[in-house]
Amino acid sequence: MSKDTAPQKPPKPNELREDRLKAALKANMGRRKAQARARSDKTQSDDAQNDSTQTDNGPTGQSKEG
Repeated sequence: MSKDTAPQKPPKPNELREDRLKAALKANMGRRKAQARARSDKTQSDDAQNDSTQTDNGPTGQSKEG
């Protein structure tokens, strides 16, 4: 049981360009998302580290004026 398939035409240059651009865009978005996740993870760990090292210097929101 073999299917007879018509020979495929070579893709047009415009289609080739669009496919290349689509692949490049997808790869670029993947890199950007990975960078954003890394930055987010770093800031979250920095925030947690800063929260644990801060000392309580008294009540907040009160001015020292008169």
